[in-house]
Amino acid sequence: MYPNPQDVLPLPPRPSLEHYRQRARELARACEAGGDALDGWAARWVRQAVESHPGMPDHQRRDTERRARQIAGFARERLNAAGCALSQAQFVIARALGFASWPALVRHVEQLLARDSAGSAFERAADAIVSGDIPELERLLAEHPGLVRERSSREHRATLLHYASANGVENWRQKTPPNVVDVARLLLDAGAAVDAEADVYGGGATTLGLVVTSAHPRAAGVQNALADLLLDRGARMPARIAWYCLMNGCPEAAAHVVERGAPLDLESAAGIGRLDYVARCFEPPRAPSPAELAAALRMATWYDRRDVVRHLLDRGANLAARDAKDGSTPLHLAAYCGNSAVVELLLSRGAAVDALDAERATPLAWALHARLEERRARGEYPAVLRALAAAGAEVRPEWLEDPRVRREPDLYRALARDAAGDERSARREPEADRAEGPPARGE
Repeated sequence: MYPNPQDVLPLPPRPSLEHYRQRARELARACEAGGDALDGWAARWVRQAVESHPGMPDHQRRDTERRARQIAGFARERLNAAGCALSQAQFVIARALGFASWPALVRHVEQLLARDSAGSAFERAADAIVSGDIPELERLLAEHPGLVRERSSREHRATLLHYASANGVENWRQKTPPNVVDVARLLLDAGAAVDAEADVYGGGATTLGLVVTSAHPRAAGVQNALADLLLDRGARMPARIAWYCLMNGCPEAAAHVVERGAPLDLESAAGIGRLDYVARCFEPPRAPSPAELAAALRMATWYDRRDVVRHLLDRGANLAARDAKDGSTPLHLAAYCGNSAVVELLLSRGAAVDALDAERATPLAWALHARLEERRARGEYPAVLRALAAAGAEVRPEWLEDPRVRREPDLYRALARDAAGDERSARREPEADRAEGPPARGE
């Protein structure tokens, strides 16, 4: 159900129930007015909600248009089918704020307005955790001894320890203070359940599982230290934890949990560059299936594990294997990640330079999208474009005319060289050195 438990709007420090009742009445009237009135209501409300919250991260403040579109679409779905009923407008308000129902939102606001309530203390403790305010957290835990075992009244039902992961909880609280390991230790010493589960990502999410898949502790440089604390306090390893780390752009955490005893499989070994394990997977009587080979090749391609890519290709991995969701090939993925040496390696082994994905986009188009639309800074995109163009990739005239391409001379020269008919460079297999993996996807 919309939205995800973490993708919600913030409440102000002192929320007013009458404010939200008025917003619901305005939404019902916008529904009755038709046209673009509902879109305008959503845009205004999202902007007001973001501006009213002092702790909102900058990247969340820049996300107002997407939020407004989501809320407007959800509101149309609910209200149009119910004749613009006020009850449905209230439901939309509650859901957009992260609550399962309007009564749940009302109870939460009433708790916040009672400063001595457990609900109010929980919210202040959550703020203390994400800001690293240990004295405030110690004070709240002393005043409310059972607080460390309480759960959020929001849909995700997280405990305070989950907030240390900066993952799964409401997105405006997804921040990692430098002292988060000390914060988590304080919570555990106070009796926090290390394996308590939150209702996010399908349910059953533990703090360890959230920590090792979170971009924020990774960026803060404390991901592995925080994972070590949880493991030392008895946290269980979720199944396929290394694979989940890799799928969330956290290769360092994947390698670390394997060192701490997490099980390994072919795909995960390919992602962290464990060529020794990959090689053992081909020893008789074992023989990876074509699907396992394809998955391992994509993972090694994503994380620029060139020696693993070469080993998998030597043992029959299919260069033309398509992703089940988007129809991309390994060359699409290497181009998207800006892994120029892997692009050259795949081309040297016969990868189709103009293979089309499910949306009829080529690897070159994927590379341009990554650099121009997603503004990926890490990655050798000029070199990728040169390699693809030299191999005969189509260069569309409109790409050369794109102002963003012209503002980046290296990109323009890489594309224009082929368009001008210059001599194409010979392809060769790159050396077997290894680069760091790409930035986390979805950050």
